[in-house]
Amino acid sequence: MYAIIETGGKQYKVAEGDTLNIEKLGLAAGETVTFDNVLMVSNDGKLTVGNPFVGNASVTATVEEEGRGKKVIVYKYKAKKGYHKKQGHRQPYTKVKIEKINA
Repeated sequence: MYAIIETGGKQYKVAEGDTLNIEKLGLAAGETVTFDNVLMVSNDGKLTVGNPFVGNASVTATVEEEGRGKKVIVYKYKAKKGYHKKQGHRQPYTKVKIEKINA
């Protein structure tokens, strides 16, 4: 059984027991979160596709931690003008473990 959920403007394929990093939710470790934006559910070969979301489906997950990803270097440069700018960025994320798919 798996589902496709939408959170943080992105779509994720999840199954029970999966651990994934999603956009920051601002929740403490150990809290429970429910994702109601379920786009599709596959249950024993039976596929249910929403329009845009599946009506009574949800995915329950537990927050494991919040952190920041690897540093990405942004370097701007203009040839022959003496202009260069170096900037770093670390994207915040929330690590969640999928507990149950309710469909």
